Amino acid sequence: MTIKPIYYHTIALAGFFGLFALLMLWNTVLAPSSRFPVALVLLLTVTPLLLPMRGLLSHNKKSCAWAAYISLGYFIHGSAEAFINVDERLCASLETVFSLMLFLGTTLYVRFSGTRG
Repeated sequence: MTIKPIYYHTIALAGFFGLFALLMLWNTVLAPSSRFPVALVLLLTVTPLLLPMRGLLSHNKKSCAWAAYISLGYFIHGSAEAFINVDERLCASLETVFSLMLFLGTTLYVRFSGTRG
């Protein structure tokens, strides 16, 4: 039994929008930064996700590959934050899970969607 590539893309989109929503909520409502302005934190954390968004939504393989590369930074940040900061461990763990969903979904979608670009 083989899994259709559209299911991998659905996993990637769930990870993408989950990560997007988590970062917006985390930095504005759940635990806003007391040292930096909220707008600056949002600019630095959410903007990299917006770069491949149009291509990701239109099933562009190059954009999916770039989204996979970008998700690795969020994986590193979530893993380190979960290890270091006990108070925000839940949000950091969710960031790790969503970034893994995005990475694996986009990687497997590009791998199994065929040769057309």
